[in-house]
Amino acid sequence: MSDTLKQQTKKGLYWSFFNQFSNYGMQFCIGIVMARLLSPSDYGITALPGVFMAIAGIFQDSGMAGALVRKEKVEEKDYSTLFIYSIAMGIFMYAILFTASPWIAKFFNTPILTSLIRVTALGFLWGPVSTVQYVILSRKLDFKTPTKISITTKLFSGIVGILLAYIGYGLWALVISGVLSSFLGLIIVAYIVKWYPKTGWSKDSFKYLWNYGNKMLVSSLLDTAYNNITPVFVGKFYSPADLGVYNRARGYAAMPSQQVTGVIQNVTFPVLSKMQNDNESLARNYRRMLRSTAFIVFPLMLMLAALARPLVITLITAKWEACIILLQIICFSMMWYPIHSINLNLLMVKGRSDLFLRLEIIKKIIGLSILTITLPQGLIIFCCGNILSSIISLIINTYYTGKLIHIGLFKQMRDLMPIIILSLVMFGVILLANHFITNLYIQIIIGGIIGVTVYLGGAILFKFKELNDVKYMLKRKA
Repeated sequence: MSDTLKQQTKKGLYWSFFNQFSNYGMQFCIGIVMARLLSPSDYGITALPGVFMAIAGIFQDSGMAGALVRKEKVEEKDYSTLFIYSIAMGIFMYAILFTASPWIAKFFNTPILTSLIRVTALGFLWGPVSTVQYVILSRKLDFKTPTKISITTKLFSGIVGILLAYIGYGLWALVISGVLSSFLGLIIVAYIVKWYPKTGWSKDSFKYLWNYGNKMLVSSLLDTAYNNITPVFVGKFYSPADLGVYNRARGYAAMPSQQVTGVIQNVTFPVLSKMQNDNESLARNYRRMLRSTAFIVFPLMLMLAALARPLVITLITAKWEACIILLQIICFSMMWYPIHSINLNLLMVKGRSDLFLRLEIIKKIIGLSILTITLPQGLIIFCCGNILSSIISLIINTYYTGKLIHIGLFKQMRDLMPIIILSLVMFGVILLANHFITNLYIQIIIGGIIGVTVYLGGAILFKFKELNDVKYMLKRKA
């Protein structure tokens, strides 16, 4: 990796980490206040249409933005074609959701979903306008600008959401906050990145975008439908309160894992794309990114699992106590999420969206089989099944990584095993220490201090190489 690209990568990681963790901190704090003001049922109802919104969002993007990020030379007609497609698809998706909302409300036997969906889906009308601007920023490896935009929109919309919840708007506080965030983001990015379409539709550009994006579209549809099928079943056959508890547990478990993954993917995809034809350099930097990601994510997830009980009860009150055990179990499955994503990211860097799709089909068939068996047994058994599904997915995801750059499952596990062992030791020590402490607030403080001390102390003692990457990120301003 050249010095220039190395510095760009560092800056990208710095600003992306700042972006993700600032957002994580704000979402966490805002979520605590909202969870105190709202009920599990409120959260459950707003989660019911999630699968339909997510699928519509996949169609709107269709993987085409990623195609332009990795393309070596982008012309103005490429941007204009993506813009026109995104706008047309956004309008089409809103029309479908607007029309289908009464049937969705009837399916869940929740009449308020009709108006809730029609308001929430408004983002499909203006969201596509900013697609090209974010592609331009990503190609420039400019992650500072999106960071500032994201923090501004999340903070403002979060404050509005809290005020609305406080004065009694209930679940509409969540809906309005989300819509406001997307609209404000559009205004700011359009002002900063002053791009507008200068050409019309290009058949050749669309052919390139579609050839890459169509397999990513199908893969994303499979992944999105699979990840959101649980809320559909829980919402249909269980109560909205059960769904709210499950979604709150999964949301807390997903935050640290997905935040770090978002950073890694946003930065490494354009960076690794620049070395896509140099397998030796690609493999070396890929392994380094894999270890560094695990070094951060694994201890975060296991510390969250160890401190789940005092955190839930003290922060969002005992009315959410049912989500504690679910949160602990989900942490053990979600800790592998970044490793899955990085393996799949390599296929996108290599332009092998066909292999990406093949893996997704195989994993979803296995995952649905596990879901069918475990979900009727209750949410606890279902969450345990997710751990098994995650491990099987790891085996599958690493197959083509081994074929393409010779970094398969066993080599990855050899790299990650010291981090896994140290994280598990930290987890056990926290649980043991808190066993002798009755005060929940002290459990959080002492448990956190002990966890950080054990993990960093062990990393220093056993000379983990990943510490050097952290020092490099922190030693001077990026």
